[in-house]
Amino acid sequence: MHRYILHNDSICDADEKVLSAGQVGFLNGWGVFTTIRVARGVLFEFERHFARMKRDAQLMRVPFPGEPEWLEQRLLRLVERNGASDATLRVVVVRNRGGLFEGPNLKFDFDVIAFTTGLKNWGSGVRLGVIPQARHAGSRFAGVKFTSWAMNLTFHEEAQERGFDEVVLLNERGEVSECTSANIFVAEGRNVWTPPLDSGCLPGITRDLLLSDVRVPGIQVDEKALTLGDLEAADEVFITSTTRDLLPVLHVEGIRIRRQGNCRDALQAAFSQHVDDYVCSRASA
Repeated sequence: MHRYILHNDSICDADEKVLSAGQVGFLNGWGVFTTIRVARGVLFEFERHFARMKRDAQLMRVPFPGEPEWLEQRLLRLVERNGASDATLRVVVVRNRGGLFEGPNLKFDFDVIAFTTGLKNWGSGVRLGVIPQARHAGSRFAGVKFTSWAMNLTFHEEAQERGFDEVVLLNERGEVSECTSANIFVAEGRNVWTPPLDSGCLPGITRDLLLSDVRVPGIQVDEKALTLGDLEAADEVFITSTTRDLLPVLHVEGIRIRRQGNCRDALQAAFSQHVDDYVCSRASA
């Protein structure tokens, strides 16, 4: 974490005590968050991140900023203060009021907390474990990115203890849903597939861009239900996230991965071009 954080309207030193135990969002994990790539001082696809957070906040009954400009301006102040022109930005909105343990003298219905950190080198690919019954696709909160994240952190920590980088999470039907912090794709010839949202997966920003905006002639990207058998039969498997872009899967627990296509390379090049185009358009605005 870099030296300064954002707390509502203030830029504070990261070790400054600015939060209260009586904020119910911190006691109960009652909030929403997102992770944004900062590229050359621009918040990449901020509009999509804001829209997803706002939708998730409505589902979780978390008060939320009314205008994206309000939040974006404050996040850009933080980026500038930290000198974090190429970085990872985490922003959290937590609910302050409600329940039996609400603290006294709370000024706001919600708090905004954000911090930046350096970009991580994810290496040449990932090794994935497998966890069954890890997503409940039928839940009304499936795909919501809320701050009660301990289950994902536990899955991730256990995976690393077993020699994996991440895990494939299966839903109650035995279908592939996602990873703890990434979406998953397979390539079959020139067709690329990712699980649909009704698998219980998060609607990731990179996932959405590959489905809607990033185009490569001759490659079709779409949704369909996937099983571990589909991962084994695929020419390529890769995961996507804001901080990873499109990262190859080298190994999946219990199955053989072929790694014989070039769809991921072509889509990664197109995605990188989209990032450049977006940053240039926002920087010149």
